[in-house]
Amino acid sequence: MSFFKRSFSFLIEIVKIVVIALVIVIPIRYFVFQPFFVRGQSMEPNFYHGDYLIIEKISFRFREIQRGEVIVFRRSEFGAAFIKRVIGLPGEIIKIEDGRVYLEGEVLNEADYLTQNLETAGSIEVILGEDEFFVLGDNRDASFDSRKWGALSGEGIIGRVHLRLWPMNAFALIETPSFYLERQY
Repeated sequence: MSFFKRSFSFLIEIVKIVVIALVIVIPIRYFVFQPFFVRGQSMEPNFYHGDYLIIEKISFRFREIQRGEVIVFRRSEFGAAFIKRVIGLPGEIIKIEDGRVYLEGEVLNEADYLTQNLETAGSIEVILGEDEFFVLGDNRDASFDSRKWGALSGEGIIGRVHLRLWPMNAFALIETPSFYLERQY
C-alpha cells in the first residue's frame, strides 16, 4: 500500500471519529448539559467569579423546581445569563422587609447557605403568578435579582446548577439546601 493510500485511509478514519464524536456531543451539549462560568460576586460565598459549573437542562421539564435550587436563566431585556437561588415558587407570596425574607408571612430561614446574620436589603411584596419564581443571589449586597426586576418567568430558565468542576479543590455536586420557616409570635 502506498504512502498516499495509507495517509488517505488514516485521514478518513480521523474524519469518521470526529463526525461520530460530534453526533454524540452536540445533542448532549445543547439539550442535556451546558457549561456555565460564574461572572461576578452575586452568589458568594457559595459560588465565586470564575467557577466552572455544569448546568443540567432536562429535569426541570419533568420535575418542578424546588426552593433553594440554584438555577441559570436568561432575561431577554438584559441578554446575559444569570445564576441565582430560587426563593419563591409559583403562587406564593414573598415579602422582604426589615432585612428578612418572608414566605407566606413567616420568616424564611436560609442559614444552610447564607452567611450568618446576613440581611436582605429592600422592601418588596410579590404575589407570584402561575409560572413565576422569585430569585435572589446569595450575596444579597452584590446581587441584581428579583428585588430589582421582579418575578422570573419560567420560560427563561435554562437549567439547574448540577456540578462545580472548577476550581478542582471545590469540585462538588450541588445539592438543594433544606428550608424551614420561623414562626413569628
